[in-house]
Amino acid sequence: MLMEETKLKLINMAEVEVVEWLLYPLISFGKITILQGDPGEGKITVMLYLIACLTKGEPLSFVEEGLPAEAISVIYQTAEDGLGDTIKTRLLEAGADCFKVIVIDDSEEALTIVDDRLKLAIETTGAKLIVLDPLQGYIGSGIDMHRANEVRPLMHRLSVLAEKYKCAIVLIGHMNKTVWEKQGIVH
Repeated sequence: MLMEETKLKLINMAEVEVVEWLLYPLISFGKITILQGDPGEGKITVMLYLIACLTKGEPLSFVEEGLPAEAISVIYQTAEDGLGDTIKTRLLEAGADCFKVIVIDDSEEALTIVDDRLKLAIETTGAKLIVLDPLQGYIGSGIDMHRANEVRPLMHRLSVLAEKYKCAIVLIGHMNKTVWEKQGIVH
């Protein structure tokens, strides 16, 4: 039996780039961040407030470093909330520059993590923050989120996208509401 030749690939740490932060030490450029919590805890409210500051280039009162000095564009995708009645209203309440908040129109074809429109939108807009709300809405059909072998390639592709374009990607994760219903926490 012949053994395959093993190819060794080494990484010299002197060549590794140090992480740059969008929001130190929580959200970094070129990486995926998951913001997950129980229903009603304010995940989206916090994210929309952050987006408001980012689109105007304003510093956050509780952050010393990491926020860009200039306004940035953001791609915000929501699979659950209405754009006009919920998202824009809340962005305006937070003081966002709505000209810098972009949504990929997925009314004719649902957007997924592996959709090329995500890459094209980043290239077209130069967005430095992408938010997918909720993550479960963008996994795509036929993928079982509880099976690592099905989810891992999707996350890898998304992380390659983040790294290539040096943008931060935030995935909003909602806890399974049925678990809470069974425990009598949510009705």
